[in-house]
Amino acid sequence: MKEDFAACLVNKIGFKGYELSPNDLNKSGTFTWEDGKEYTLRHGSVIIAAITSCTNTSNPTVILGAGLLARNAVKLGLTVAPYIKTSLSPGSGVVTYYLKESDTISSLEKLGFHIVGMGCMTCIGNSGPVHESVASVIEKNDLVCCGVLSGNRNFEGRVHPLTRANYLASPLLVIAYAIAGTVDIDFETQPIGKGFDGSEVYLRDIWPSRKEIQEVEKKYVIPAMFKDVYEKIQQGSQNWRDLVAPEGKLYPWDDKSTYIKHPPFFENMTRELPVQKPILNARVLLNFGDSVTTDHISPAGSIARNSPAARYLTERKILPKDFNSYGSRRGNDAVMARGTFANIRLVNKFMKHAGPRTIHFPSNTEMDIFDCAERYKSENVPLIILAGKEYGSGSSRDWAAKGPYLLGIRAVIAESYERIHRSNLVGMGICPLQYLPGQNAESLGLTGHETFNIQIPEDVHPLQNIDVTTDTGIKFEVLVRFDTDVEILYFKNGGILNFMIRKMID
Repeated sequence: MKEDFAACLVNKIGFKGYELSPNDLNKSGTFTWEDGKEYTLRHGSVIIAAITSCTNTSNPTVILGAGLLARNAVKLGLTVAPYIKTSLSPGSGVVTYYLKESDTISSLEKLGFHIVGMGCMTCIGNSGPVHESVASVIEKNDLVCCGVLSGNRNFEGRVHPLTRANYLASPLLVIAYAIAGTVDIDFETQPIGKGFDGSEVYLRDIWPSRKEIQEVEKKYVIPAMFKDVYEKIQQGSQNWRDLVAPEGKLYPWDDKSTYIKHPPFFENMTRELPVQKPILNARVLLNFGDSVTTDHISPAGSIARNSPAARYLTERKILPKDFNSYGSRRGNDAVMARGTFANIRLVNKFMKHAGPRTIHFPSNTEMDIFDCAERYKSENVPLIILAGKEYGSGSSRDWAAKGPYLLGIRAVIAESYERIHRSNLVGMGICPLQYLPGQNAESLGLTGHETFNIQIPEDVHPLQNIDVTTDTGIKFEVLVRFDTDVEILYFKNGGILNFMIRKMID
């Protein structure tokens, strides 16, 4: 991890690259914590350490191993800095059961790893805010600080806006990096910290043996635990049982709700198939390079206070402390449309710096992406996206296709697609187009400032080549990534949702 992080600091800006200058590599910032002590953050400082994820926390060996490592660390006097946001969010109540029975939970809690809940937490971006003093130092000094988590995904900008680097690790190593306070460490040669007596402690000094873990696991992970927990799983907590659910077959939409809103996907839908129209004089909303993930397209984490989504919520008297996350508000299309491409690590070739901003053409006005899309919509200008390789990689997030649809995106031209995301684009009536082998925006001389004309034939067939022309005279062929006849049917219906409705009423 140490070598990888060092390389990332100087790599070209983009996926796993921050392109820091030699003068910026040694940047640091100091702040005073609530206990009156001063702490210093540098590139590589850990500010979030989370034992999380429904998958990794279902493995008793690594969870009990983490508990034993914590116990060994506490015995020697090792601690975790108070500003590091630590958490333990297992995917099952059984985990809590055997941690308590084995009395390893007490050591985890002494290092700050308290159980904060069950289910999706830091892994999906629900880490919550870091302390303001920490955030201030990071932003002021433009530090590349880190999150270390036992989750199953760490796409850029997913875990927290201020953890520009996020590393996946076993629960044991999450604790180790939390104690060390940095990813810029070689555990083989560098001490993890100092014990009660001031002597240096290495990771090998606190790492539990396989035999030790197996003995605890054999004693405390027993079938009766699983039976006891899962027999009650449908009962829920008392709070859950006290909820009053509406009756009836139809959901009673509440116009005042900022969480669940009547979706607009069927507005203006006709029983007959819509007339297939060419994409004429389209503008490029965003011009991307490689490895744009679904977390870049539709982040699930916190809502920035200066974002279009924040303005929408503020207008409805929602305080910033109650903004919650995009993931929690995915039942509200108005929030999710405003959150589309709202990842603060988004690299758009139109902009000098990463962030959810773009340029409106031909006015050359810099705007928030949502506001720019709305302006184009008011001008009746269709939109497309230019991208490099692996567009849409990452989680198979439905809003990564729904959001662009609501922004008015009609097509994407990319070098390649992640399999599921390409299918999701078709499912929302967005046409995925692919450059021919050896071609991309740069090789064709495309800047994204052009207007584009794309004529998709009415009798289009799977994997057909079609022409794209621009107002600058550039003409090139692309591959239409409708891979099956069924996908063409979805597209002609305006997406799979419209297709299913028409099928139901016929």
